[in-house]
Amino acid sequence: MVASEPDLLPYSEFFTEEHHAIREAIRDFATREIAPKAHAVDQEARFPIETFKELGKLGYLGLPIGAEYGGAGADYRSYVIAVEEIGRACGSTGLSYAAHVSLGSNPIYLFGNEEQKKKYLPKLTSGEHIGCWALTEPGTGSDASSQKTTARREGDHYVLNGTKQFITNATDADTAIIMAMTDKSKGSKGISCFVVEKDTPGFYVSKVEKKLGMRGSPTASLTFEDCKVPVENMLGAEGEGYKQALMTLGGGRLSIGALALGIAQACVDASITYAKQREAFGQPIGKFQMIQSFLADMVTEVAAARLMLYHAAYLKDHHKSVILEGSQAKLYASEVASRVANLCVQIHGGYGYIVDFPAERFLRDAKLCEIGEGTSEIQRLVIARQLGL
Repeated sequence: MVASEPDLLPYSEFFTEEHHAIREAIRDFATREIAPKAHAVDQEARFPIETFKELGKLGYLGLPIGAEYGGAGADYRSYVIAVEEIGRACGSTGLSYAAHVSLGSNPIYLFGNEEQKKKYLPKLTSGEHIGCWALTEPGTGSDASSQKTTARREGDHYVLNGTKQFITNATDADTAIIMAMTDKSKGSKGISCFVVEKDTPGFYVSKVEKKLGMRGSPTASLTFEDCKVPVENMLGAEGEGYKQALMTLGGGRLSIGALALGIAQACVDASITYAKQREAFGQPIGKFQMIQSFLADMVTEVAAARLMLYHAAYLKDHHKSVILEGSQAKLYASEVASRVANLCVQIHGGYGYIVDFPAERFLRDAKLCEIGEGTSEIQRLVIARQLGL
């Protein structure tokens, strides 16, 4: 145990004994079952489905979902703890975990009717099914209101046509939550949300991406060609999709902030260990002031990011708006992760540049956190708007 460990920080206002117990249990699982596979998962670009089956059995896939639907009924702080600890062990697994819970499951819990919740959530919380959420399209990116995918009502079905891009978990998802334009004349108020099952005719994975980092978390495009989706698969009412998407992204930003925090903490852990073991000029490199300066900056920035993130999660648990705080936490944690990962490579020197050490993977994985769930530039825009600008 070192001074950078998160549970040594003074969080009496943020965490209860139950939160500490959850962290300890998830950390134990992640250390034993996830971390040893992280290198292979990355190098083989393999989605660790067996890990998700175990996470489901242990109840972690349904942490923020009500017990009546197979979840744990825990608060958002518990979920953020889980993302941080899983991301600390393996960025790829942490990303897919966050996408499954906050994007692939939580919208059904928040916006679905009772029949939809009973139909889909027990399978998602148990790990029997994997979920994904599809908003981004080619040419739209951060402009979520410009949906080109359409959904045309025909009797008791909607017919979907279009393509979604950069969808996490797409290759392995059993259910996909899709945003589509039902009334173009209404702009963002004409967007609706649908649950589409993987075997639906006209729905298929069209391109699997090869990525810089997070390689074990599959990213792919989804294509719809006259895909008929039952009317009862719409989440909420017609035209509510964009509002639902913004609410989903609000929670998702905390997820990515937690993932970034986990990666950053892993960088700190690896750097301290290496600084104590690697010797140069007759002493451990951790004795050199420059290395000490790097480590001091790393642990300080990670501690600040953690406080911002859990403050936002605390507010969310107390039903406060976290538009500002969530964007701030996501922005800061993701940029801290990249800075800390870069210093981690620098501390490792030549070893930081080869795959035998995890430092290079941390650097590759961290970058996505500045892009996913709204880029750093979008977060700054959101923050500025909250200032009345």
